[in-house]
Order: sequence, then structure tokens, then C-alpha cells
Amino acid sequence: MLANLKNIFKVQDLRNKVLFSFMIIALYRLGAHLPVPGIDTSALTQLKSQAEEGGVLAFLTLFSGGGLTNFAIFALGIMPYITASIIMQILGVVIPKLEEWQNMGAVGQRKITQWTRYVTIGIAILQSTGLAYLFHNGGGGIAGSTTIDLIPDFTVSRVLLIVLTLTTGTALLMWMGELVTQRGIGNGMSLLIFASVVSLLPSQMATIKANGGWVAVVMVLAGYALITVAIVYVEQGQRRIPVQFAKRVVGRRQYGGQSTYIPLKVNQSGVIPIIFASSVLYLPQLLSFVLPTDGWGLTVQDWVNSNLVNPSAPIHLIIFGLLIIGFAYFYTAITFDPVKQADQLRKQGGFIPGIRPGPQTERYLAKVLSRITLPGALFIAAVALVPSFILTAYLPGTQVSFTGISILIAVGVALETMKQIDSQLMMRNYEGFLK
Repeated sequence: MLANLKNIFKVQDLRNKVLFSFMIIALYRLGAHLPVPGIDTSALTQLKSQAEEGGVLAFLTLFSGGGLTNFAIFALGIMPYITASIIMQILGVVIPKLEEWQNMGAVGQRKITQWTRYVTIGIAILQSTGLAYLFHNGGGGIAGSTTIDLIPDFTVSRVLLIVLTLTTGTALLMWMGELVTQRGIGNGMSLLIFASVVSLLPSQMATIKANGGWVAVVMVLAGYALITVAIVYVEQGQRRIPVQFAKRVVGRRQYGGQSTYIPLKVNQSGVIPIIFASSVLYLPQLLSFVLPTDGWGLTVQDWVNSNLVNPSAPIHLIIFGLLIIGFAYFYTAITFDPVKQADQLRKQGGFIPGIRPGPQTERYLAKVLSRITLPGALFIAAVALVPSFILTAYLPGTQVSFTGISILIAVGVALETMKQIDSQLMMRNYEGFLK
């Protein structure tokens, strides 16, 4: 293993890509600790302590790498870009022009990328404006009951400065991620999310040690190791559908006759269903902040906090699990279209042995995809729910944001990055990591 690590730095091109990626990640972590101008920095300590109590703020902190509780220039993280990308993928199904761009290859992809950037900036403006008002009008209550005013001098110019800073930070972060994709190693956006998630691990372990001692730390790390092994096993799992191409004679040459397969992953949707489900589940809590603070409004807030936000509540577990499974089927249906796949096979002269081309191939692919999506959806639902439920049950009062969701993201990104490094090493006749 150590010899393979040395091989990375023997190749100048690969070494430069890895070092460039580390440099961008270091700049991102620096920006996650630089607060925006015009806020009350003395109130940040209280905000961080409330984030440790859980709630929607703890979830948002997970994807910003602590940037939100620092109210830093990268407080929004990469979530606006992820949201914009998901929106563009969904709209590609219903808007003919976007679907046309998706079928145009590199040219169409550049147009989609450009519009994704525009949508990202729009979402960043809306989110930064909402955060400015939220953290001025008692927004600290999203993690607790205490009111925190991060912007005591709440003027139009001050709000515009904060919105401009947060939006610029998102645009800069989007540019940095694209730079890593082009000049570094791996997917830039995924690596930035990976850095955000992993950066919380030391503080989370310190919290567990303070509440349960070293025995709890060892048990949690052992559980994380088992979850990591299970995630790797499932992420690598595929259902390979054999495909045979008919022979064609053109002039004196014979084409076709090869055999290949269509790889259908067990977890086709990755971690997207968890992100979708988490956003939907915490939306009622965000909406409850506009309700009256007494009477029926207080009753609704208490019910939401006790049942939808509490990770050990039965209603939370049931709704969260059902949302994950539903979004897994939804996202898989968007990313893999059996009709298009069957039509493409027919045009290329390919067929699945024993299945007629056309509608029968469509039905067969849809049936197989539906069957393998269920275990994948159940697995990611278990990874998202079981670790947090166990931690809450055995360490009551301890709110840990680095749970199964974090591990699923970290392992998925690490696997994809290692595959790219491995392919780069194999191209240069070095032994890779993956066996």
C-alpha cells in the first residue's frame, strides 16, 4: 500500500494534480472560518453551542463544514450548486429544450453547465437573503430556543453586503470545484463535500468522548468501520445484463458479434435520496419559525421539534425512511430511462439474449431496475437511520451530525477518487490500489 502511495508522487502530472486538489481544499477550509463582514462575532460562540444541540442547523452545518456556524464567506457551502444541478436534471425530463441539449453531447453539456451556474447564483442570492433575515429575527432558534442576533446593525447596505459576500463565496466555491475537476483529480464538487463532511469528525469524536468516554469512542469507530465495509460492498454491487450485438457485413469487413453487458448498480442514485429526504423533512421546522410563538403556533413548533427533528422519534424514522426509498426510485427513474436504453440498443443492433428488441426490452429493463433499486434504497435508508438511532439511544443528550449520512458521502467520494487515481497509475504501468 505504501509503495503504491509513493507511485503517485513519482509521476509528475499525477503529483501536480493531487497537490493542486489539496491546495484548493485547504483554501476552502480557510474560507469556511473567515466570517463575513458586518456581523456580531461575539454571538458566533452561542450559535455554535446551539448547533451542537441538533436540529436543522446541525444538518446544514454538515454540508457547509462548519462554515454556517462561523457565518463564513463559504457559509452556504456547495449546496446551492447541488440544488441547481438536481433542478436542471429534473427539468431535463419536462423541458424539451433541455432534453435536446442532453442529447447534443459536449456542446449541449456546456450549455447545461452554464445555465446550472446561473441557477446556482439565483439560489445563493435567495438563501443568503433568507439567512440574513433569519439570523437577525431570532434565527438562532433553529437550533434552540435562545434568540441570537448576528446582525444588530440591520440596514439595507449591511444586508446587501452580507448577501453579496455569501453569493460571491458560493460562486468562488463553484469555480474552485470546476478547477479541481479540470486540473485536479476526481470530481471537484464531490471533493469539497467530502472535505466538509470529514472536517467535522474530530469535533464529533470529542463530543462523544465527553459524554461516553474512550469506550464510547472505540465502539463508535468500530461501528463506523463496519458501516464503511458494508457501503463499499453495496456501492460496488452491480447487476450485469448481457447484451449481444448482431453481425453485420459491410463490404469485405464484418462488424458486430461482440458480447458486452449493461451494468446496473444496486445503489443507482447514490446519496441524493438522503439529501432530498433531509431537506423535505426539515422544511416543516423552517416553516414553523414564522408561526406565532404562543398558543397554537407554539404547539405546532413543539410537535415538529419532538417528532420530525428528533432522530429517535418513531414518526421521524418512518417518514425519513419512506422519503429516502421514494426519492431513490424517483432519482433512478430520472438517471436511467429504460425506453431510451432499449431504443439505443436497437439502433446499434444489440439485443438482450432471450428478449425481443423494442417494448419487451423496455419492460425487462424496467423490471430489473425496479427489483435492484429496492434493496439499494433500503440499504441507504438503514445507513441514514440506524447509526443516529443507536447513538441517541446509548448516548442520550449527545447530538452527533457525523453519522451514516456522512460515512456514505465520504466513502462514495473516496471510492470514485481512488478509481481515477488507480486508472492514472495503470496507464503509466504502475500497480494500482484496486484489485
